Amino acid sequence: MTGADSTHPLRSRLRSSRPAAFGADPTGARMERIRRSPHFADGVFQNPVSARHRPSGSAVEFARTYFEREARRRRTPAGTIPVHPTTVADLARPPASGLRLTWTGHSSVLAEIDGRRVLFDPVWGERCSPFPFAGPKRLHPVPLPIAALGPVDVVLISHDHYDHLDLPTVRALASTDTLFAVPLGVGAHLEHWGVPASRLRELDWHESTEVGGIRLTATPARHFCGRGLRNRQHTLWASWAVAGPEHRIYHSGDTGYFEGFRDIGAEHGPFDATMIQLGAYSAYWPDIHMTPAEAMRAHLDLQGGGPAGVLLPIHWGTFNLAPHAWAEPGEWTRYEAGEAGQAVAFPRPGEPFEPGGKLPAEPWWREVSPPIAQPWRRPQPVEAPAEAASHDLDLAGDR
Repeated sequence: MTGADSTHPLRSRLRSSRPAAFGADPTGARMERIRRSPHFADGVFQNPVSARHRPSGSAVEFARTYFEREARRRRTPAGTIPVHPTTVADLARPPASGLRLTWTGHSSVLAEIDGRRVLFDPVWGERCSPFPFAGPKRLHPVPLPIAALGPVDVVLISHDHYDHLDLPTVRALASTDTLFAVPLGVGAHLEHWGVPASRLRELDWHESTEVGGIRLTATPARHFCGRGLRNRQHTLWASWAVAGPEHRIYHSGDTGYFEGFRDIGAEHGPFDATMIQLGAYSAYWPDIHMTPAEAMRAHLDLQGGGPAGVLLPIHWGTFNLAPHAWAEPGEWTRYEAGEAGQAVAFPRPGEPFEPGGKLPAEPWWREVSPPIAQPWRRPQPVEAPAEAASHDLDLAGDR
C-alpha cells in the first residue's frame, strides 16, 4: 500500500468491502462545487422549507401498523398486476403529437418529446435495495427489457435513493451512448459504476443543460438523499423541468408539498404533462412525500392555479414502501381528479400514451384489489330547498 491507505489499512479494507451499490461519496473538485452551492449549509444540502426526513411518532406504533397481518395483506395486490405487453414496435413509431409517455412502473418514465427520448429514474432491478436478497421486491415485472427501449438521448435522475437510482440499470445504460443529467453530487455514484465523466451533466437547482435541442432544468424538491450506512446529505435531490421546441413536461422526483411549485410553474410551465409522486406517503413522514390530494394541489400550482395539461401519477404500484393500501393512490387520485376537473392518465405499467390524445382512464387496479375505504372523500354540499312557487310569494305585481 502507498499514500494515505498505507497509514490507514483498516479504512482501506472497509472501503474495498463496501457494497458497490452504496456508490461513492463526492470528493475533490466535486465536493468543492457542492460547498459553493447556495443550497448547501452547515455541512449538508438544505430543503427549500424545513422537512423532517426521519419517521415521526412512536416506533412501536409504526411497527405495529406496518407489520400487522391484515395491513400487510392490504399493501400488496390480490392478483397479478396487468402489465401492458409493450413491444419494440410500439416505441419505434414516432408519437403523432410529438409527445408520448410510457410509465414502466414506480417513478420510471420514458418521455418521447419533440424528437428526443428522455428516461426518468429508470429502475429495472428486482429490488430497490443494495442487496439482491433483501429489501422491497417488485410487485410486477418490468414491461420490457431495457434494451427494447431503443436509443435514449438522456437519462434524468432525481436523487440517489435505491428506488430511483438503480445500480444494475445504470450499468446497463453505461454501455450505451446516453448522457446522464443528475443533481449535484450524484455523479460520484455514476462514475464509480462506470459512467464516463464526459457523459455526465451535474446540476444544482435552477441550472440547465441542453441535449439535442431539449432544455433540462433541475428544479427544487423537498426531500433528502443517501445510500450508504452514513447519510451525509452530500448529494442533492431535484425535480426536473424539460422543455422542447413544442412541448413541456415536469417530473417531480420525490418531494413533499411546498409553495415552490408555483414558482417552478411560473418560470418553466405551463406543462403539457406532469409526472408527480403520489404514493408511499404516510403520516409518519408527511414532509417528504405527497398524498394524492397534495399531488393534485402541486399539479394545479405548476399549471398556474387551474386544471390544465395531464397528470401522470408516479411512485406507486410497483414497490411496497408505505403503510397505505396498494391501490389507494389510484383510487384517491381518481377522486381528486374528479373534484378538480383535472385530466389524469392511468396507464397500466408499460402502456404508452400521448397526453394530446385519448388518455388511458380505466381503473385497472380494481381487477386485483379488494374494495378500499375512502376516508378522503369530502362531504357533498347540501342542496338548498327549492324556491317556493310564485303563487306562494307576495309579489308586487300580484297586488
